[in-house]
Amino acid sequence: MRNLSKGEVLATCATVADTSKARRTGLLGRDSLAPGEGLWIVPCEAVHCFGMKFSIDVLFLSRNKTIRKIRHEMKPWRMSFCLPAHSVLELPAGTAARTGTERGDRLAFERVDN
Repeated sequence: MRNLSKGEVLATCATVADTSKARRTGLLGRDSLAPGEGLWIVPCEAVHCFGMKFSIDVLFLSRNKTIRKIRHEMKPWRMSFCLPAHSVLELPAGTAARTGTERGDRLAFERVDN
């Protein structure tokens, strides 16, 4: 997952949550999200961190993967939404700030099959 606008890599290993079960589960049950990891939830316009043990950066994306909204370091037991969003990218807390990622940036996802 790359930020094309900034030329920065946001994640090198990401999971796609594109089924109802995967979207409901998300990152629940995990103890952390390591640097370079991410979760792309599609479709999605709202997320919650109820029951989570760590903070995350939440990027709400349009269909063409332009960032509509960023929730930096969203703490456990919080929720956030962006009704015009098509999907959400969840990253380790601090990733967006570290890479200079901001609203309006365009992302690109590349699938790598082993």
